[in-house]
Amino acid sequence: MICGALTFRAPLSSSSSFTCDSKRPAKHSARLKIQCSNSSPDIPLTTEKIVNDSYLTGGAYDFDRASTSLTQKLLSSPKKVTIVRHGLSSWNKESRIQGSSNLSVLSETGVRQAERCRKALGNIYFDRCFSSPISRAKSTAEVIWQGREEPLVFLDSLKEAHLFYLEGMKNVDAREKYPKEYTTWREDPANFTVNGIYPVRKLWGTAREAWKEILFSSGESFLVITHKSILRALICTALGLSPERFRSIDVNNGGVSVFAFNKKGEAMLQSLNMTAHMYNDHTYLY
Repeated sequence: MICGALTFRAPLSSSSSFTCDSKRPAKHSARLKIQCSNSSPDIPLTTEKIVNDSYLTGGAYDFDRASTSLTQKLLSSPKKVTIVRHGLSSWNKESRIQGSSNLSVLSETGVRQAERCRKALGNIYFDRCFSSPISRAKSTAEVIWQGREEPLVFLDSLKEAHLFYLEGMKNVDAREKYPKEYTTWREDPANFTVNGIYPVRKLWGTAREAWKEILFSSGESFLVITHKSILRALICTALGLSPERFRSIDVNNGGVSVFAFNKKGEAMLQSLNMTAHMYNDHTYLY
């Protein structure tokens, strides 16, 4: 079974889809319905709605001072940020280490995954879409953003980590040729180093830069398309986790995660790696 959403606030239910149909209270609350599914093609259309409903679900009333501000300055308004990992790439398919290389391109499967993401997010209004300029993410963003009026915004701060000589190598070959370096990258990534440079630690600074560029932009709802490693760093920095927690987060190709930010720039993770739309015609709503 594959769950389409991870949330810290869900009402109790005996079914695999959790929901609450009562009227929502005035404000200061939040609710996320969890959709779980298997890969059966016969599963009917489902819709997931994120609304203010914590009074009914026992969710957090507010999260002021519950986390560290990413901006250190007040925002113009609360923000909602939806982050999507790019679709399956040619090097994902070949089990090659990608890093910041632009040679790995979106595969046919990846295009279909991006199309599923577009349909799943089609009913949500986004003020703008930010994307990594690297090919596989850029192509994913172009598919998802198709038909929207605002132009795509490409940020260098959303690029993937640079992994030097490991980039382009198949995992099995890298393990054999550079056993020490490869093992460190896989098992202790925070201490993986090349010529005095620590790619994962550097990624934490890049992620903080990306968050500021996104959150200080005009608008209240943003879509972000990027890569797995920088996505992990975005999530961890928002939650106050160190580079040592790099592999504590995993996000699938086309996985959708959602953050809410209050005006102080403090983050609340509302959904992590939602993938129900990859297996049926699931759609998401705010």
